[in-house]
Amino acid sequence: MLNDEICKLRDKLNRSIEQGDDYSVTYQLSIELDELIAKYYEELKRKKKEKKEEKQS
Repeated sequence: MLNDEICKLRDKLNRSIEQGDDYSVTYQLSIELDELIAKYYEELKRKKKEKKEEKQS
């Protein structure tokens, strides 16, 4: 599930920051996390729309 993936990647990003990893590594993790969060919200938006359409039927 996306929520689990987001939590795992967030933890990985936090470890990268705490360990002082190279900026490019931390930046890439941040980009990947942003993309997962965007997917999560798109999925949430789609589900709400489907629910709304079901109620209207």
